[in-house]
Amino acid sequence: MSVHRFQPQPFFADKNRAFWNLQSLGWAGAFLLRGSSTIANGQSLSSLISVLISTVTGYSVTLLIAVMFRFLLKQRPIITWGVSIVTVVAAAGFVAFVEAWVFSTQNQGSDTAGLQLFLGAFYLSMTLLGAWSALYYAINFYLTVEEQADQLLRLESQASSAQLAMLRYQLNPHFLFNTLNSISTLVLLKQTDRANKMLSRLSSFLRYTLINEPTAQVTIEQEIETLKLYLEIEKMRFEDRLRPVFHIDPAVAQSRLPSLLLQPLVENAIKYAVTPKEEGAEISVTAQPAGENVRIIVSDTGPGLNEGPVRPNSLEAMGTGVGLANIRDRLIQAYGERQSFDTRSTPGGFSVIIEMPLNMEEPTKVAA
Repeated sequence: MSVHRFQPQPFFADKNRAFWNLQSLGWAGAFLLRGSSTIANGQSLSSLISVLISTVTGYSVTLLIAVMFRFLLKQRPIITWGVSIVTVVAAAGFVAFVEAWVFSTQNQGSDTAGLQLFLGAFYLSMTLLGAWSALYYAINFYLTVEEQADQLLRLESQASSAQLAMLRYQLNPHFLFNTLNSISTLVLLKQTDRANKMLSRLSSFLRYTLINEPTAQVTIEQEIETLKLYLEIEKMRFEDRLRPVFHIDPAVAQSRLPSLLLQPLVENAIKYAVTPKEEGAEISVTAQPAGENVRIIVSDTGPGLNEGPVRPNSLEAMGTGVGLANIRDRLIQAYGERQSFDTRSTPGGFSVIIEMPLNMEEPTKVAA
């Protein structure tokens, strides 16, 4: 037998239901308070009839006031507050008149003057209706602020998603240009078998990138598999000169990161480490725990910043205008201040070190 988990909803999720609940509970509380006060003052139980009629009158009048206030909320402030005050005073006068009339009818032998009864009832009605009106406007103001805050969050989320999409879509044309250029070279050299294999692997890689949303997340394990697919394409160009090595700690294999985050780093290493050296270079990708974070290191055994071709640092873009700066921007968009991006250069190589939160939870947008 399946158990349905109870999911509480916010009180104001249904505004209409919330209004009727508050309206009924509020006036029921007012009746109990006035009724207990009446009995405590030694009056007869028949006096509760007057209190009941007064409560029902107040309940009904505030329904009409609510309709008026709903209209006034859309007006200019001076009209809203001016008409609201007049409405509350008029409603309090009406409720006080009804209460004074009922009391006089029940106590015809009382020496209390009619004006005195009316003023006493007016003071009480004005207090109740004033409090009701203040609460009505306060709740509506709160709901308006909440709606605006939710709308702002949605807009910020959409803007962030749009920027992430823009950054991701910058990567594909860059990689596509390099690969197609290599295929074109193979065709010119009449190496059709190699060109066909590269084109087949390129189609598989592009199929993966195109079926996934740019803002989707993948596990590190999935990202590494995608990198291997990419490196198979590059292996067609560099053969034994390209030597990839992977060290993925099982403890972080299922941690999530933005899809295709590491591919430009490997592409950068190929461009500045493998290409200029006749013997090629080793490219290492390491992922390991770092406290509550994941540390990912992409390093190569090529020339550092001060050797060989000028290699961009972490604050500059590479190639056609995307790369390291692009990765940094994607990390900021995804994790804010909870990430770090650093580069290190040594005489025997170059490294990019990324730290991000260890996240095993499955997000709403997951890559296929």
